[in-house]
Amino acid sequence: MAKTDDKKSGLSDAEKLKTLKKKLKKLKSALKEAAAGIEARAGAAAGAAIGAVAKPGNPVSPLAPARFPDLPVVEGVEFAAGAAGVKYKGRTDVMLVRLAPGTAIAGAFTKSSTRAACVLDCQAKLALKQDTAKGAAIIVNSGNANAFTGRLGQEAVDTVTGGVAKTLGVPRERVFSSSTGVIGEPLPAERITAVIGDLAASLDVSGAADAARAIMTTDTFPKGASATIQGEGGPISIVGIAKGSGMIAPDMATMLVYIFTDAQIAPAMLQRMLSSRLDQTFNAITVDSDTSTSDALILAATGKSRAAPITDLRSAPARAFGKALSQVMLDLAQQVVRDGEGATKFVEVQVTGAANDTDAHRVAMAIANSPLVKTAIAGEDANWGRVVMAVGKSGAKADRDRLCIRFGDMVLAEKGWRAPSYDEAAASAYMKRDHLIIGVDLGLGKGQRTVWTCDLTHRYIDINADYRS
Repeated sequence: MAKTDDKKSGLSDAEKLKTLKKKLKKLKSALKEAAAGIEARAGAAAGAAIGAVAKPGNPVSPLAPARFPDLPVVEGVEFAAGAAGVKYKGRTDVMLVRLAPGTAIAGAFTKSSTRAACVLDCQAKLALKQDTAKGAAIIVNSGNANAFTGRLGQEAVDTVTGGVAKTLGVPRERVFSSSTGVIGEPLPAERITAVIGDLAASLDVSGAADAARAIMTTDTFPKGASATIQGEGGPISIVGIAKGSGMIAPDMATMLVYIFTDAQIAPAMLQRMLSSRLDQTFNAITVDSDTSTSDALILAATGKSRAAPITDLRSAPARAFGKALSQVMLDLAQQVVRDGEGATKFVEVQVTGAANDTDAHRVAMAIANSPLVKTAIAGEDANWGRVVMAVGKSGAKADRDRLCIRFGDMVLAEKGWRAPSYDEAAASAYMKRDHLIIGVDLGLGKGQRTVWTCDLTHRYIDINADYRS
């Protein structure tokens, strides 16, 4: 210590000053680095806080049902849901359904020319003769659509369905998969297969509500519906769950839908009953005119009801079952519209007096898909002129002097001109409702069609502008 002091004491004043300046420079540099670190951490925290304010989670649609319905148990159907981290860690994003031996399967799928691998796989399997003696299963993931992923897409489907088949002991051709989410990203199949064992262990006959939540993407509420009828010898139950909020337009299906019944129905008849009800339900809704690559509807009949088998479509039990199936399908379809991205208005478009049903459908969809009509509805503007425009662009046969347009019970335009009874204040007041009816009578024939849509708000842009982020 003394030697060091002696050495220092031998330095000249200029050398001592130089040494002190070096130490001061090092201290300043260390202080600057510390300050920069603190500032960076503070900035990151502030950015996260600002991001939380600027990009909140989607609020529940104002058109949502008060609560998820109480769904009856369908014998032969078990559900499980879990978190595989397909896109986000900790988020419930996988649904597994086990179907008992004896189950018949029917389906409907998007007609998109860029269909996802899972859709193509389901269609190929349903084209085979069904061995209903075997069990079956459905597995669905959200967060990734596995669409436009080339050869890897089918490999991922094979990996996932193969994992389910092995775990549940069912043939691979009886395992149906669906994926929903971002297009063009490889599906991390290994994350899904890693949780199949846990899902199988937690299968529950009462798990439909959790399964409905697992398949949500931009949905703001889970969707479910049910019906029960009295068959010959016992009750028959129907339960359905669905997801859908955006990229919704008719081209069957318009969402992901899974419907289960304990009715005894052969596969071919089940398919006929499903297909005949599409145009009045899932093909009669639109949110934004866009058809998804991944949409699917699977209808499974376990045959576990005590009621006699349905073998004749003209029989009373078949008619009752068909009516109940239509009710469940329409309920789910309309829930999708009520959850349309950014929607604040539920809109029913009724077209009558068309030359034929095809023309009626053209007119109804032209109105329901028109951005000008939908934004006027969002702004509560009774601009019936935009409805006139949509009729004219539809391609359907129309005659200006026979056309009648009404909002609710109010006739706004008829005989080629504004109606004498038109009341602007009353029409504007009507537009403030959250359930609106737009009626168009073409005055040309007996064709008619009703479709359902929603308004188009700025919230739709907010949701879709940063969907991938």
